[in-house]
Amino acid sequence: MSDDYASGQRDGLRLALAILAAEEAKWAALLGESQSWRTNAIRDVRHKTLKVAQKRVQTALNRLLPKDADTTNDELTSALDRLGL
Repeated sequence: MSDDYASGQRDGLRLALAILAAEEAKWAALLGESQSWRTNAIRDVRHKTLKVAQKRVQTALNRLLPKDADTTNDELTSALDRLGL
């Protein structure tokens, strides 16, 4: 597997984590807001499902990260430079 491919995989997983975090925050804000117990139960299940998905994506990302911490910091720095941050 090439370094560019592995870096792309990690970027994709980071994007997935960001999307899941945004969705989880949306559902967290709605927990217990409805007068219907059924709606509240469905929202609670969705919130827990998103938390599990976040954990699984984070685990997959950790497995793809290089063992060398300096490489990870260099990769993150270069990604931020490309974004202009």
